[in-house]
Amino acid sequence: MNVKYMIIIVDKPSGMTSQKVVSRIKHALDQKIKIGHTGTLDPMCTGVLPVLIGADTTLSDLFLPQKAYRASFILGVQTDTQDITGTVLEEKPVNVSKDDVLRILPEFTGKILQTPPMYSAIKINGEKLYNLARAGKTVERASRKIEIYSIDYCGYDEENGFYIDVACSKGTYIRTLCNDIGDALGTGACMTSLRRTASNGFYENDVHSLDEVIEHAQNGTIEELSIDSQTPFMHLDEIVLPEDGLKYYLNGGIIASGRIKEKTEYGKRYRAKSIDGRFLGLCEYIESGIKSIWLKDR
Repeated sequence: MNVKYMIIIVDKPSGMTSQKVVSRIKHALDQKIKIGHTGTLDPMCTGVLPVLIGADTTLSDLFLPQKAYRASFILGVQTDTQDITGTVLEEKPVNVSKDDVLRILPEFTGKILQTPPMYSAIKINGEKLYNLARAGKTVERASRKIEIYSIDYCGYDEENGFYIDVACSKGTYIRTLCNDIGDALGTGACMTSLRRTASNGFYENDVHSLDEVIEHAQNGTIEELSIDSQTPFMHLDEIVLPEDGLKYYLNGGIIASGRIKEKTEYGKRYRAKSIDGRFLGLCEYIESGIKSIWLKDR
């Protein structure tokens, strides 16, 4: 089977790395092909994992960046990984009510600074932080700007503690958010569960189990699971290219902006379509006109 560009949304199982998910799908396809995911999930995390097949994963830099999660955390416990899988560093008594949690959550919405955890894939001087952490080393990490669009309280149970729904920008560490909420309450906290419920414009109702994806890959029917390739780019405006310039454009030519009926703006990126409505890929308005930056069928 000649696999073209497609996006498959996998429901990542707990206990498996995101890269292992990709490796298993690639092995099942049994051919040399570009394949990768659009953002790492911790091994304990489940949920929405977009997998790109037949395209460089740098394309995901143009995807809708927002993500959403349902997380739970317990108060009074801090670990080296900031989640329940880590080694306990400190335990404190807890005298905190639901109202206390509700009161503190708004302090973590909006644009805030977050210090990445030591157990992360971020590199400092070419070394991944989690490798340093496993060697017992701690290094200074610069805080990064993130944005929390919303935090909603979802309930409490004895096993996992407090549940929250979080909508956030790319690069947000939810276990660090849980840790920081605990610090703000004076008790410390660690994350007990995490599920990604949305990523790059994809949602839980788009997912397929890893077993289902592998079965279709082995049977040569994986395209049946592919999602509309425009979905992660719907935040970009659409322009229609003139029919008589289409071949020229598809071969690397630049279309004069004056030939585009839709209003265009210098420096902006757009979804490019043909007159008959076919999605062609992405383009950008540069100084000399409209130029392709990615073709779907190349």
